[in-house]
Amino acid sequence: MNGAAAPERSPSASPPPPAQAQAQAPPSPSPTQPLEWRFSQVFGERSAGEEVQDVDIISAIEFNESGHHLATGDRGGRVVLFERTDVKDHACRKDAEKADYSISRHPEFRYKTEFQSHEPEFDYLKSLEIEEKINQIKWCQAANGALFLLSTNDKTIKFWKVQEKKVKKVSEMNLDHSTAPANGSPGGVGYLSPSLSNGNALKPGGLPLLRLPVVTSQETSLAASCRRVYAHAHDYHINSISNNSDGETFISADDLRINLWNLEISNQSFNIIDVKPTNMEDLTEVITSAEFHPTHCNTLAYSSSKGSIRLVDLRQSALCDTHSQIFEQHEAPGSRSFFTEIIASISDIKFSKDGRHILSRDYMTLKLWDVKMNSGPVATFQVHEYLRPKLCDLYENDSIFDKFECCQSGDGLRVATGSYSNIFRVFGCGTGSSEATTLEATRNPTRRQLQNPTRATRSLSTLTRAVRRGGESTGIDVNGNSYDLSTKLLHLAWHPSENLIACAAANSLYMYYA
Repeated sequence: MNGAAAPERSPSASPPPPAQAQAQAPPSPSPTQPLEWRFSQVFGERSAGEEVQDVDIISAIEFNESGHHLATGDRGGRVVLFERTDVKDHACRKDAEKADYSISRHPEFRYKTEFQSHEPEFDYLKSLEIEEKINQIKWCQAANGALFLLSTNDKTIKFWKVQEKKVKKVSEMNLDHSTAPANGSPGGVGYLSPSLSNGNALKPGGLPLLRLPVVTSQETSLAASCRRVYAHAHDYHINSISNNSDGETFISADDLRINLWNLEISNQSFNIIDVKPTNMEDLTEVITSAEFHPTHCNTLAYSSSKGSIRLVDLRQSALCDTHSQIFEQHEAPGSRSFFTEIIASISDIKFSKDGRHILSRDYMTLKLWDVKMNSGPVATFQVHEYLRPKLCDLYENDSIFDKFECCQSGDGLRVATGSYSNIFRVFGCGTGSSEATTLEATRNPTRRQLQNPTRATRSLSTLTRAVRRGGESTGIDVNGNSYDLSTKLLHLAWHPSENLIACAAANSLYMYYA
């Protein structure tokens, strides 16, 4: 029987024949234990009653491939970089063995630098104001000690290089002050000896008064320089960018088109996907997110507002209007309502590190898909099911259109996504796992643990009338905890190799480890 433990045999027992050994099913792996999450750090923590400026609200978070650097972008167009301090990038084995790291030591980051990536612009041809808000950040391959990353707002993508530069200073002029002329200029600077000024030849041995300043470089400063600007290729707002595993190209996606770029060429891109109909009245769905496969440079996936994910092979044709696979969950007969299509819209997709699964987030759920099985998701996680009776109120105050991101651990055993009241949820997706942890973006993340409700949820029906017309944004969840629709945790990222989550609560960056 599949999943049954193998019977124990005494050491003297003879081994089974080969055919019997092949028929024996391997034991199923034991479910992983739930992680115990702890607060690690916070940057930009606001004090009680402090008003948050809109330009300071974080709008993008991304770890680099090694996990040693973290980048955040905000609505003010700034990119802030953090670097890890508890590990050394190039430490030798002997030094690592000497280091006394305790088991409880957690990852630590520090502020590295920041720069202004985008400025507000105005498109005079379309009379359109372009916000400076950073929509996404993607790290590129580092080279020669420099960091490279892509950042985008609604219309323009920029390629940045961040590098340490030595500050050269003149530490010693090495002047002979006794030869200073009467006008006060120092000797040796713009001063010629009388023998040369009269046109006489230079004597053998040179001039004793010619002295060079000594230049030293003691300090280093971080400088961010924009290497390329990829502009004028999108008529609609860019919702995602993604680097290719070949290290040379990347894609950018808006509502109707996906373009392929070469990092070295900024004045030309190739339109590889175009879902714009001939007549815009026939438009039924838009592109919401797109991402390259982590290892196959010819494969990418993109999601739509109808809740479907399409897998595309770039080798099939230049214009990839036809997909190689489509992943979608068909609704049960009779379950369709006015909100069905709205809450089915996928706001974010992520490939797993090995590329075998795709994680998607719609408004109510988190779904895990196997790329080799398009009949339906292999797992579905309810994020905030207590809001389902309140979809009418969420529609009226536009909360139903909030776009939450999702992420997956490097080992593929857990997934995470955000919700309201600055909480985020971590689910176990391993075999037999029932892990479902709720954490709040505060210094005490476990104070709002969600348990299975043991009492009737009668407060939901009575609360529906209280939050009419979007007049209020608070309510009670199934455990009696209040929730606040005005505080939402939209952006979060999982460290590529460790159990460390970075998440944004307004202008504050919180980090938690397990």
